[in-house]
Amino acid sequence: MQLTFIASTHAAISPEVYWKIKLPKAQIPKVIKDLLPQADDDILDTKKKVYYGLHQHGAWIFHAATEDEIREIKNETPTQSDHQDNFLYKPYFFEKELVKGKVINFPSLKNKNKAPFWPRQFVESIPFSPKKIPQILNYFSINNNSKDAKTIEETVKVCEEPAMKGEKRKCATSLESMVDFGIFMLGTNNVKVVTTEVQGENQMVQKYTIKEVELMADGLNMICHKLNYAYAVHFCHGGGGTKTYMISMIGVDGTKVKAVSICHQDTSLWNPKGLPFVVLNAKPGAPSICHYLQDDQIVFLPFVS
Repeated sequence: MQLTFIASTHAAISPEVYWKIKLPKAQIPKVIKDLLPQADDDILDTKKKVYYGLHQHGAWIFHAATEDEIREIKNETPTQSDHQDNFLYKPYFFEKELVKGKVINFPSLKNKNKAPFWPRQFVESIPFSPKKIPQILNYFSINNNSKDAKTIEETVKVCEEPAMKGEKRKCATSLESMVDFGIFMLGTNNVKVVTTEVQGENQMVQKYTIKEVELMADGLNMICHKLNYAYAVHFCHGGGGTKTYMISMIGVDGTKVKAVSICHQDTSLWNPKGLPFVVLNAKPGAPSICHYLQDDQIVFLPFVS
């Protein structure tokens, strides 16, 4: 049976139905389902604004670390003994540190980027190109000299950057395009889709104790990092050797976290001045480097029964 259109003169099937048809064995993560439009009116009533998350470390592993990025994770009151390593927390760490019982210092993995998913047929009618920045800003009624305008431009430009050797990447501007790229990346629609889950709202840096370490996949995956934009846009990429872990941990305030951790086995092509090497005092080709994913970042894995 072919299911191509719902009973409407103008609308294709909904993003949720598209997911269920294309990925029949994969549950839709709550972080996606909560931001899906429930009706056409949800699109028409959407406020024209730029949505921001709290952290972007996971997507920016290939450029030189900026002063702002380093300042964000620095301890403002370093002691004399640790002035060379005075980090409040480290967004990157070595794989050997993923062990039960280890205590880490980390902020909440809630990212709070509430940008909604819009249907593909809708977003494809809106410009999305560095050459069309004026038209994009005009569509969303954004002042050319504002912070939002700069954010729009930065996100669109990131989406135009070429892939690195051995990497495949795409900015998914809709859930449908994310699904299609995931199937292409993994070579199958028999996939599992996972996200970090946080039970608690504390955004302060605190100590967490690792309770369980589960290796979910060793090999190909696709990671989608949510970007700051006027609707849900995800930087999706994969390629190269990775290990995907699910880490259960608990904070001193009782916050329970099941965090997805991605460990990159080959860092030889990463920028030697990138944030991972700055915080770890390491060089490209170092032992496997890992990072946690915020709760609005999505991982596609081959399903193993």
